[in-house]
Amino acid sequence: MRRTKQESEATRQGILAAARRVFARSGVTRTTLEHVAAEAGVTRGAIYWHFANKKALFDAMREQVSIPLIDCTDYALLASTEPDPLAAVERFLGGLLASVANDSVTRHTFQIMMLKCEYVDEFAPELLRQAAHWGELEAKLRKIYTRARRANTLRRDLTPATAALHTCVFVSGLMRLWLLDDGGELIRRRARRLIAAHVNAHRARQ
Repeated sequence: MRRTKQESEATRQGILAAARRVFARSGVTRTTLEHVAAEAGVTRGAIYWHFANKKALFDAMREQVSIPLIDCTDYALLASTEPDPLAAVERFLGGLLASVANDSVTRHTFQIMMLKCEYVDEFAPELLRQAAHWGELEAKLRKIYTRARRANTLRRDLTPATAALHTCVFVSGLMRLWLLDDGGELIRRRARRLIAAHVNAHRARQ
């Protein structure tokens, strides 16, 4: 029985990997479960054994990335005890960039979600979910910028709420442009410097 469960999980992971490849190549809307089955080398019935429909398959693919990133956010931001809270923001942004640059699963999932999915019909609620996640990130950033205000490292003319929203807008645009920049001429070579400049723009001048 244990071997059967292991084989079943291996099949499930193979289907997820195949779906990621096909979604990235053809887009989510144009991809059918038949396409995924052919890519994975399984029957369509095998896909239905693990996933009720394409939306369930998409959700499982997304969760493979989103849960580790949420854990990373909590560690990099809220668990930080260093005296300079803005350094924690820069470390978090750098870590997010590294996860996309160095891990193909994360990178391809972000590409699919940001560039290859049309959020209509059964996928429309995904936009509400993404908005909620941005709201969660904004709340965490607001806490760390509040810490920076108490430490007198945040610019006096910025509220923690404004700084948090500024960083959400920055990271959203940075990630989208980074994914588009296959040749590395626009963003990828400059991303670390852009992150440092963004954080320094929030820093109080001594």
